[in-house]
Amino acid sequence: MSLNSSKNAVVLLSGGLDSSITLAHALKEGYQCNALTINYQQRHKAEIEAARKVAERLGVKSHKIIDLDLRTFGGSALTSDEAVPKNRSQASMAGEIPITYVPARNTVFLAVALAWAESIKAFDIFLGVNAVDYSGYPDCRPDFIRAFERLANLGTKAGVERTGSFKIHSPLITLSKKEIIKMGHALGLDFSLTHSCYDPKENGKSCGLCDSCILRLEGFKEAGLVDPIRYERFGL
Repeated sequence: MSLNSSKNAVVLLSGGLDSSITLAHALKEGYQCNALTINYQQRHKAEIEAARKVAERLGVKSHKIIDLDLRTFGGSALTSDEAVPKNRSQASMAGEIPITYVPARNTVFLAVALAWAESIKAFDIFLGVNAVDYSGYPDCRPDFIRAFERLANLGTKAGVERTGSFKIHSPLITLSKKEIIKMGHALGLDFSLTHSCYDPKENGKSCGLCDSCILRLEGFKEAGLVDPIRYERFGL
């Protein structure tokens, strides 16, 4: 019998497009999903409510929302008052690590997910990182995921005593945004529940001009689908 005989899993769920599709994928694969949402005091708090809606609609085993104030450190447009870049080309996005990078965010999030996973004997951890459209982010690369998986098995009681072997799943990591959206469509995800914008308006609309909005809109266009969320850019 495999060390990981249970299909219990922890899924990092931000409420964004990629993490929501990752959750839908894990559920289809037969995992009992415990969703983890981290409110790190980011400027796009709309994601937190989106995560609640997605978790409820998809029917997770449990959903925890925890507070972790990364604004204490700043260093990112998402955790400070620094302006979010707008109207950038995809080439420009991939050319350098953008100011929307939050220092060590995925390392911190995975560490928290690992702590919960070990406590509930869930040896499968899912997250929706993507190395194609977000190539500028160092913590979205396959090398990082493999390194963290090694760390998880070296730095836990379960790993050392071999009562379980942790696996970090990143099913979207090599997919384009078009492919990710097609995957979500095939899984039957209601895209209107998700939120991607880095700089949403007070009325709840997405700006349509930040990197995340541009990549999302282009992905829907290339996939031949209509994005159901509202955008300030188009007056919708």
